[in-house]
Amino acid sequence: MGLELLDLSVPIATGMPVYPGDPEVEAVPALTAAESGVNVLRLHLGSQTGTHVDAPFHIDDSLPRLDELPLSRFTGPAVVLDARGLPPRSPIGPDLLPDGLALGVVLLIATGWSEHWGTDAYLAHPYPTPETAAAIVAAGARTVAIDALSVDRTPPPGSDDFSLAAHRVLCGAGAVIGENLTGLDRVLAAQDAGRAVEVSLFPIALAAADGAPVRAIARVDDPPPPA
Repeated sequence: MGLELLDLSVPIATGMPVYPGDPEVEAVPALTAAESGVNVLRLHLGSQTGTHVDAPFHIDDSLPRLDELPLSRFTGPAVVLDARGLPPRSPIGPDLLPDGLALGVVLLIATGWSEHWGTDAYLAHPYPTPETAAAIVAAGARTVAIDALSVDRTPPPGSDDFSLAAHRVLCGAGAVIGENLTGLDRVLAAQDAGRAVEVSLFPIALAAADGAPVRAIARVDDPPPPA
């Protein structure tokens, strides 16, 4: 079977979905090879665009900024929490947490909601409760990523039912949060087959930032030999 590299990122493109209220995305030609001899895009986007990571500073000015975090916080062996099949806007309780959480481990939360990317249904994703976030922190993990718009519930359009409860627990512990991953079913399949998975969520090097887009990649090793 051999080593596999799985891209867990959504492409950045003009008009792509963003969190309600975030800057809209525009990626248009600034220079063209035909007119200027080179192709260069002009980008307009927020720091929380697409597949991205949040630094703790995202929710509190006193917490570490993106460039104050060790690079080790953005990569590590992965374990997957399987929360697929839950109804819309369901809380994800600590009873679903997998074994193997520890310092240096990346927890991937697979809701299956990436299949709704680009539709209104994407806002109705399941989300970990503050109790789940606290259990993650207690287990030692400091990197958590989800295949949904947020680790907290996203309010329905027109609602002010806004919460950052899970963000506050995780960021308060110095954790990195990844959001808008895609294709975590492939990582789950690899995990179920006994294959070791390592995930990288390295962000653009934005100075003093609250977060940045990432190219999320899972490295899947060969399956273990038969006993």
